[in-house]
Amino acid sequence: MTYFSFCSSSASNFHRITAQSRPLKSFFPTFVRPLRSYHTSRSLHLARNMVFSKKQSELQSKVLIFGAGNFGSCLASHLGDAQHDVFMWAREENIVTHFNLHHRNPVYLKDHQFPSSITAVGPEMPTKEFLDNMDVLLFAIPTQFLRSNLQILRPLLEVNNLPLLIFVNKGIEVGTHALTLEIITDTCGAEIAKAATFISGPSFAKEIVERQPTSVSVASFTEAEADKAAALFHQPHFRCYTGGDPIGIELAGALKNVYAIASGMSDGLGFENNTRAMIITRGLAEMTCIGAAFGASPLTFLGLAGVGDLFLTCSSSNSRNYTVGYRLGKGESLDAITKTLGSVAEGVSTSKAVKKIIDELGVNAPIANTIYEVLYNGKDTRSGVRELMELPPSRELELPPAAGAPARELLRKLGLEAGHVMSTIQATS
Repeated sequence: MTYFSFCSSSASNFHRITAQSRPLKSFFPTFVRPLRSYHTSRSLHLARNMVFSKKQSELQSKVLIFGAGNFGSCLASHLGDAQHDVFMWAREENIVTHFNLHHRNPVYLKDHQFPSSITAVGPEMPTKEFLDNMDVLLFAIPTQFLRSNLQILRPLLEVNNLPLLIFVNKGIEVGTHALTLEIITDTCGAEIAKAATFISGPSFAKEIVERQPTSVSVASFTEAEADKAAALFHQPHFRCYTGGDPIGIELAGALKNVYAIASGMSDGLGFENNTRAMIITRGLAEMTCIGAAFGASPLTFLGLAGVGDLFLTCSSSNSRNYTVGYRLGKGESLDAITKTLGSVAEGVSTSKAVKKIIDELGVNAPIANTIYEVLYNGKDTRSGVRELMELPPSRELELPPAAGAPARELLRKLGLEAGHVMSTIQATS
């Protein structure tokens, strides 16, 4: 079996691997295995200490969505169409009032008529009594604001009556460089973090509300929780695929936004299809190498949350991150773009966190580095492209030899033993 390149780097940092030299299973580092129903005594002890969300209704669930932006609104519409009882929290009182009067969001998806089964709530945080009555809490707020909201909500959550927790935000926290999983651990504790579920994939909000065929990845350390989330969302026009690598899902969802900026920048500079294909392919290579060095499974980046979302975000003007890059390529300043964009482009803040991560891990990611230089050090876009193309030839097929230190530290915080960290490939073989 062969597989394609992941990244290029100096020989001092990486070893060379060929498809012929070693079996596929042998050269992948240790990655996270989902917490299944193990049959060993140690695994049964682990299962007894796991936290599971409350049993979900087979017909109708009560769902509270935090965030009334583009994606939160579209997911509210999707679940409302499926006859679930949906509440959508917004921090702006005018959105709450307008939505409940007209069943339209006055800011996002303004032309869409939302199902009557959706009620807007806010701007005050829901009470404990309200949360206790919910089957599902879905978080669709920007990563940079997630920590403060979870700190408010944690005292209101009962571990023995825990709703299904789903997170759809994409990004890395500025300052801490924490993934959402680590933010949940810090604010809500390891047991709740292990039960958290993450959804990511190629899914523009406008197309979801139009019921265009869409597929996403759903991942959790606790397989039963991923299955519950997939069942909640699964519809004939919305297909879910489950997995056990939430770290990889999170990294893929965050990293692809940086490469979408690169793709938009290329188009803004007037380059065409060859260049876009190069950016997508080499961007995927860099994403996979960063993910493997972090401790995620390389296979995750070949799925919907990886190459699927990367291709979509890099190829459409509907992407906010692509739009940022396109306008940079046209000569606009980042300050002018962010002031007029009208919504959050996570790739701008994520680029700063990614720079820190690749420097700490020793990963050679020239495209990500160039985007950082353009965004934060004033590098000219055309000069950045020229410097990338003038790099010396390098190998295409390499993976880091000693991967996973950040993931191992996160697993330690979660209380997962080293014996439960193994290849996703082995877990599913």
